[in-house]
Amino acid sequence: MKLFKAEEYINQLSIDSVVFGYKNKELKVLVAKVHFDGDFWSLPGGFIYKEEGTDLAAARVLEERTGLKDIFLEQYRVFGQEGRSNNVLFESLLDKPKSDFFTKEDYNWLSQRFVSIGYYALVEIDKVKLSKGVFDEKVEWVDYKKLPNLIMDHGLMVEHALETLRLNFDRKLIGFNLLPETFTMRELKELYEAVYDKPFARNNFQKKMLDLNVLERLEKKYTGAANKAPYLYRFKH
Repeated sequence: MKLFKAEEYINQLSIDSVVFGYKNKELKVLVAKVHFDGDFWSLPGGFIYKEEGTDLAAARVLEERTGLKDIFLEQYRVFGQEGRSNNVLFESLLDKPKSDFFTKEDYNWLSQRFVSIGYYALVEIDKVKLSKGVFDEKVEWVDYKKLPNLIMDHGLMVEHALETLRLNFDRKLIGFNLLPETFTMRELKELYEAVYDKPFARNNFQKKMLDLNVLERLEKKYTGAANKAPYLYRFKH
């Protein structure tokens, strides 16, 4: 594991990402258990190298956790409330002697108030290869309605990211990052129901999606069952 060196990064500026995935009809969020004493959970985050752009930093941090490149990733809000800091997380560590990983000076740097640039990302879970970050004990997918208590304002970050996702789901056609390349209309409806946390009438939903003119209809999906075979769709390029 690379030695952490605070002097390599921009002071008091960080990146935190809400990574959404979809599986088993549930909208999930990627969270990390912090590798310190106590039950601390956070969003995947990191810091910005002094010679690095913010978007590149967000993509790098995300690739470290998921193994994915070139996915949907967008900045949605800056979090910089007064009093925002890691003091609660690091107060038990400040008196510890120098470790093999970072020094007491690094502890002090990490416990300062940080302004965080919030990003949200959409990934196809089956393509993700989860990997722990520098401060992670473990990373895992959790249903967004069953998230553990998150440190600082990370719970608020999820709320704002979900609100942004819902506002842009149709207009930016970003749902395709959560589904495989081809899908049925029913599978698309189930995704929408998970994102918006409400049911959609089948006929009205299908009409809405076809009216958007974003879907390409393919062959039918034959399963061998007695029921009528549904058509497969994919998003138009």
